[in-house]
Amino acid sequence: MSSRDFDPCRLDVTAFAKAAGELAGEWPTSSLHRLAESVLKDAFLAGGADVRWSAHGELRPMRGAESQVWLHVKAATELLLECQRCLKAVDVPVQIDRRFLFVHGENTAAQLDTDNEDDVLALTRELDLRVLIEDEMLLALPIVPRHEVCPKPLVAVVDARDLPDEKPNPFAVLAAFKRRSPN
Repeated sequence: MSSRDFDPCRLDVTAFAKAAGELAGEWPTSSLHRLAESVLKDAFLAGGADVRWSAHGELRPMRGAESQVWLHVKAATELLLECQRCLKAVDVPVQIDRRFLFVHGENTAAQLDTDNEDDVLALTRELDLRVLIEDEMLLALPIVPRHEVCPKPLVAVVDARDLPDEKPNPFAVLAAFKRRSPN
């Protein structure tokens, strides 16, 4: 089976690994709906960047055991996010380079995942590579996107409601009271 026979949205990971399959392509960021929600609204008016991705399957033989099914995934894009310092647009490069070991059963995956540096996932009949890449891209987003140096100096905006009410000086009130009293 050649790599072109594999559908990234319905990927048989075991067959892909056995064939040492390779896939690559581009998806518009707007087609990755959860990732698109993180982007500034105007980003898509300017064309928006595509997510460039590649995947490579590998079957690693194990001495005295069943061969391991591995998937190596890379993806990159540049997203227009809102700087949390100046609230202006900031271009943020987002890249992933991940390896996944696939095993039989959720329990085995959970157990091995704690002991392994690489991610361990349970084998499924069909893996949606687009969802996996989107998940990893979301995890790679900065928690607080910001410019290294904001393009314009920040201007403090003061709301009149935040200012303390001007209260008369209590001693001035006493002085006025003293002047009015007939003593």
